Amino acid sequence: MIKIVCTSCQKPLSLDETKLPMKEVTFPCPACKTKLAVDRRKLEGAAAPVPGASPDAGAPAAEEDEGFGAKALIVGNDSPALRQAAKLIGFQPVHMPTAQQARDYYMQEFPAVVILNPQQTTAPPLEAMQPIIALAPLDRRRSFFILISENLRTLDGNAAFLYGVNLVVAQKDLGAFQQIYRDASAYHDRLYAAMNSVTKVLGER
Repeated sequence: MIKIVCTSCQKPLSLDETKLPMKEVTFPCPACKTKLAVDRRKLEGAAAPVPGASPDAGAPAAEEDEGFGAKALIVGNDSPALRQAAKLIGFQPVHMPTAQQARDYYMQEFPAVVILNPQQTTAPPLEAMQPIIALAPLDRRRSFFILISENLRTLDGNAAFLYGVNLVVAQKDLGAFQQIYRDASAYHDRLYAAMNSVTKVLGER
């Protein structure tokens, strides 16, 4: 095992270097989601903190093929902007063109984030995305669902509820995706922590 320290939050992390490929790989810090990079070839003598890689460092396609690190599943329309958005929040993008393909992948891998980018945002329910949205509650809660839309407002809570997602992001706001995701994810975590506490108390009565 090797130890590194997150360059952002200073959290110490342990990694099994025998499972790393012989090249630079990236992964999100479990605490603050900062993108970190580790190169096994440079770990011969001692482990040291490795700064985050630049967006264009290495070959993205090769990184995705390694299967290393948490994944963000992009469903529907693919785009470089969405892939970059996924990487900025610390995830490796994986694209599935149809909702059914996405569901099959989801039930096997349970990616941390699901980004829905339909051809057209129709009135709810979003029929084209139903296979991936209409999951059993226990399976659904394993991931954070994001709907990308041209005609909805970012952080529109009512729209998120109606479409069955955790967050709505307007296409025009993708440039601020990292901060939007962090704020929404933090709120989501606080909400579920409170709900779980209430459920636990009720269960003890």
